[in-house]
Amino acid sequence: MECVVQGIIETQHVEALEILLQGLCGVQRERLRVHELTLKSVPNLGVVSSEVRLLCDLDQQPEPTWTVKHVGGALRGAGADQISVLVRTMIESKVSKNALRMFYSLGYKLDHELLKVGFAFHFQRTAHISVSVSSVNKMPKIHAIDEAVPVTPGMQIVVVTAPATPENYSEVAAAVSSFCEFLAPLVHLSKPFISTGVVPTAAAAAASLMSDGGGTTL
Repeated sequence: MECVVQGIIETQHVEALEILLQGLCGVQRERLRVHELTLKSVPNLGVVSSEVRLLCDLDQQPEPTWTVKHVGGALRGAGADQISVLVRTMIESKVSKNALRMFYSLGYKLDHELLKVGFAFHFQRTAHISVSVSSVNKMPKIHAIDEAVPVTPGMQIVVVTAPATPENYSEVAAAVSSFCEFLAPLVHLSKPFISTGVVPTAAAAAASLMSDGGGTTL
């Protein structure tokens, strides 16, 4: 399972966010260029529809690597409502470049595909936390990566995730929430599908960061 929050930031403030993350995380950023394909099952594969994501890391050398990811249901109940992050089941595994053909043969259909371009930080702080900042692009034609155009020009998505287990998700969620507080002046992070918009203080916070050049390593 995993803990996840996300938010949006104006592209003009992304450089300031990168400076802040560099100082907080204490590690070098990694380039992010991922072709994401969302596949959905057809009725003959079961009563409940299934959705999987195939992620192709285009920056990996000597050739792109593929990962399959299945995102399940979110934690429910009074306890889940009191946690500021979304806790959900998630399974992922490395696969070969023939995975797409395999899922097609099983009866899955391509629902949509996206190209995410940006950067990411991965670091340890109670939990193994990953932060990605990327522009989300859509393709006008199937698999036409070179023709991808932004879904929301001028805006980028920020996603914070951390793997968890049924035994430690409370501690992991607390670590993610604590980390997100440091980013609050630039971006408001909340459970996916809860729109909170941009932060009014982002411009002033970005100007301050750009002038001092960073933050403090945690």
